[in-house]
Formats: sequence, C-alpha cells, structure tokens
Amino acid sequence: MKKIIIGLTGEMGAGKDTFCNHIVKVSQGPVFCLKFSQPLSEVLKIFFDEVTRNDQQWLGIVLRERFGEDILAKALLKKINSIDKGIILLNGIRYWQEYNMVKDLGGAMIYITADSKLRWQRLQNRGEKKDDSAPYEKFLELEKAATESLIQEMGKKADYKIENNNSLEEFHKKIDNLIKDLN
Repeated sequence: MKKIIIGLTGEMGAGKDTFCNHIVKVSQGPVFCLKFSQPLSEVLKIFFDEVTRNDQQWLGIVLRERFGEDILAKALLKKINSIDKGIILLNGIRYWQEYNMVKDLGGAMIYITADSKLRWQRLQNRGEKKDDSAPYEKFLELEKAATESLIQEMGKKADYKIENNNSLEEFHKKIDNLIKDLN
C-alpha cells in the first residue's frame, strides 16, 4: 500500500472525526489520524483537567505568533515523514500553511460541512471539550474566532466537498465513494 495523504477541513461538528473513525473502521491497511489540535490539547492537559476550544484557539495563536505560522504543520510533518505507507488523515486544517503542506505532499483536501444548527447539536451530544455544551449563541461566537475564519475559503479550494446534513449511513457512503475515487 502506498502513502495516501488526506487533509480535512471543516467547521466545528461538521464530521471530521467521524470521517477519520470511519476510515479506520473500513480500511484494509494502516490508517493514521493526526489532528492539528493534538499538540495543543496535550499541552493544555498538563495544566488543566478539561480542555476548551477557546483555550486551544488561544494557545494556537500564541504559538504561531512566537514560533511562526507553520509551527503546527512542522510538528505534524515530523510524524508524517516517519510513516512509510497507509492512509494519513490530517484532521482540522485551519491555516493556509497547513493546507499548502498537504498539497505540497501530494495530498487531497476535503472540506466537510453541515448546517450550523445541526453541527451545534452534534457538539452538544459529543461533549469532547468542556465548551461543547455551550448555548447556540456562544457556539456562533466561537465560530468567529481567528482559528475558524479561513475554513470556508479553504473549502472553496478543496479537491472534494462533503455535505453532512443527513444520516450517518449516508455520510459513510459519501466517504466510501470519495476514498474509491482517491485510490
């Protein structure tokens, strides 16, 4: 099996993690799910019991200001370069440096999107981060953060777009068809 690199961008609750989980479940070969937010979460967990999206956004901005806009891309590039074969999913692309890294590596960009009210409801049910239970108005505020501002623009340039407004089964079918297209 060759190395297949897939970059995922999309708004909060659109289905990026579900995409990754599905690929892990159905793939015949190795799958590596790497999140751009993972290093941020790991650092925050050293200091706090619960991680919030707001804290991740703040830390990402601080690191980019101090070490350069591509700091998270460089961190994941080290992991990518250590992988010889399999599907590498880069989840949570939010900046052009990350987008360009995927394209420079010969990868495909996928934009996953869904209606904002549906995404908010998914976050309510997921409860992954402390602020996932925020009211809808707060959710809309979080979407205006600097870390979220480029997602739709990147989505317009992505190689593929998946709208995830219906059933999980339908989303899985769309993912399966897209992966067949990439092979």
